[in-house]
Order: sequence, then structure tokens, then C-alpha cells
Amino acid sequence: MKYTDLNLKPEIVKALKENGIVEATEIQEKTIPLIIENKDVIGMSKTGSGKTAAFVVPLLQLLEKTSIQTLILSPTRELAVQIANEIEKFGKYVHPKVATIYGGVGYGPQIKAIKTANMVVATPGRLLDLLERGDVSFPKLKHFVLDEADKMVEMGFIEDIERIMKATPEQKQISLFGATLSSEIDYLKAKHMTNPITIEAEAYVGDSILKQYYYDVKQHQKFSLLVHLLKTEDVDRVIIFCSTINTVKILTDNLRRQGIKAEMMHGKLSQTRRLSVIENFHKDKIKILVASSVAARGLDIKGVTHVFNYDLSKDSQEYIHRIGRTARAGDEGKAITLLSDKDYDTFNQILNRYGNVKVEELKAEGFEKLPFHREEMRPRDRKPFDKKRNSRGTTHSNPSRRPAWAR
Repeated sequence: MKYTDLNLKPEIVKALKENGIVEATEIQEKTIPLIIENKDVIGMSKTGSGKTAAFVVPLLQLLEKTSIQTLILSPTRELAVQIANEIEKFGKYVHPKVATIYGGVGYGPQIKAIKTANMVVATPGRLLDLLERGDVSFPKLKHFVLDEADKMVEMGFIEDIERIMKATPEQKQISLFGATLSSEIDYLKAKHMTNPITIEAEAYVGDSILKQYYYDVKQHQKFSLLVHLLKTEDVDRVIIFCSTINTVKILTDNLRRQGIKAEMMHGKLSQTRRLSVIENFHKDKIKILVASSVAARGLDIKGVTHVFNYDLSKDSQEYIHRIGRTARAGDEGKAITLLSDKDYDTFNQILNRYGNVKVEELKAEGFEKLPFHREEMRPRDRKPFDKKRNSRGTTHSNPSRRPAWAR
């Protein structure tokens, strides 16, 4: 369906068109009319399906130039900034006044923005701080959105969400959005929502555009195989996911030792640094990003050709969010997982939980054995990355204990 068929304000349609958005995705087509009708909505669809526009567009349609009417909660600072940017782009001609609220920066500019805002995008922690200080209130709030709702619960924000809910009017529209809305949000649904309508669009990216592969490899050979694949795959923009911040740091360090220009992204970086990394990745100043799960949720990073799972998170849902960083908006992409013994249980859970996921095994043919250092790199250790250098050595991953999917 075209956006011109959704009975939206011409100003919104014009702004969408200027951003290359003419056709509504499935989740947008199904949820936009419901939100405009003030129905409570639970929206679930694949990453990259346009969930942000699915709630931003109708909220812009309903926007009145009064005090704060809309509150959107996000689990991370990066996602909050991204949502605010989308509001500004799609609302270019209806002129929303957005306050973006997150921690790690000063209070002053945010308090100033709140005074004139009619839309607030916030992370729970900083918003609670401002509520307790008396710097924000929501007497006329009409719309409340939880984006990445399952991640909010997983990150322990449920009590914060409850406290924020109590600071808003009882009568309001509530929308929950995510790629995987688990049973954990049933509590919020039962306690706070009124006859919610659940919209389940296509849950996963089709295997025609997202190719998923895995290599069964010994733990100590993962790094060598990763470097080999970065050299031999037709990569452009790459995200390499790790399960811990420590692994992110060590892996980035070792890639740099091989002369590979990589940057890291994790939750312990300063807010300024994190936003700078994301901006540089968007602008192609960085081609390889090594990240913890903070980059797996919600961030719309276009043009990612490859996602590598260096290891797997214990949360099987995280796999779907990780691979959703590629093959977005109809583009093709590859998701490649490097499996060692410690990843087997999680990988089995992924295959059992998501029956439609098709992951093909590839054999590790032959690749050069590289050192893997665990101490901090000194500047003189760096050496240039020679793409023409031939790989040497042959390694066949053939562990003695192979699970059913690997036989």
C-alpha cells in the first residue's frame, strides 16, 4: 500500500517521499490506522521492517501543538537518538518539538528542550531522574510507546517502566513494539493495556535475501578464520558481534594488530564516543564495527553486507536481532556464525525456537594461523593489512563432539 492511500497529512507524505519512503511495509500498513484510531497495539515484526515509522508516522498525524502528548521509551541511548532523528525527518513539515532524554550528558539542555516539547523520546533511567527532580511531568500525555519492549524487560527496566507509568494519566494509548515480543511482556499487557490488538507481520527476513551460514571451528582458531573471511568475502560494511564487552575489546585489539581498521561499540563507552562511532559507521568512515549487544537492537544502520557472530549470546532471541542488522530494506546480506563447543547449546536453542531459520554449514577450507593476543596492544605492534597476502595453512574443523545439526 502506498502512503498516499493511508489518509495522512500531505506534509507527512511529502517528508516520507523525500526520504525515499513511498510504499508502506506490512507492519506500517497494519499498525498506522490502528494507532490513529487510538487503539492499544502490540506490533511484532522482523528487524529492518520499519517499526519506527510504524509508530512515529501515526503519532505525527495525531500531533497537536500543546504540551507533551507523546512519550516513547527506548532501552538504549543510541536508539533514542535514532528515533528522535526519524521524528525530525518524517515530521519536517509538521514541525514536532522533540526532547531527547538519555544519561551520560548534562541535564541543562534536556530540561530546556522539555519546556517546549510536545514529544519526548527517553531512556528510562534519565527520565526517572528528571521525574524525581520535578523537571518533567505528563499531565496531558495521550500516547505512550515502548520500543524494543522485550529488551526493556530483559534489561531490568520493568520497575522503572511501572514508576514512569504511574506518572502518566491513566487514560492513554499504549503501543509495544519489538522483533521478538516474549511472554515476559504479558504482565504489562494485562495490567496497563486496554483490549490490545496484536499485529504480527513477517517475523524474520526471508532466506532469499538473508543468507545464514555457520562454521564449526575450534575456539582457538576463531580469530584466524574471521580474518581469513574478512579478506576473502566480498565485504563492505561489517558488524562483528561478541557476547561480552571484554571480548569486544580483545577482538578489536587483535584486528588492529593485523592492520585491519576496526572500531568497537559497547555499553561502557562514553555517550559522546558511542554516538561518534555510530555516526562514522553511517558515513562509511568505519567499515568494520566490533560490537556487543548494544548495537543489535533497533539501530537502523543501512548497507551492512555482513554480520559475523564471533560467539553467541546465551539469549537465543539475540541471534534474531543480530542478524537483522543486515539484509535491511530489501538489500541482500550474509550472517556468518563461528561456532565452537561452548556455542553448541545456544545454537541448538536457536534452531529449536525459530523453526523457519535456515542456516547452512560451510567448511573451513584453509587459512593462515594468526597469533591472538590478550594483552593491550602497543602502537608499534600495528602493521598494515595486506589484502594481497596469500593465506597459508589448512585447518579442518572436526571436533570430536558434534551435535545433531553438525553431523
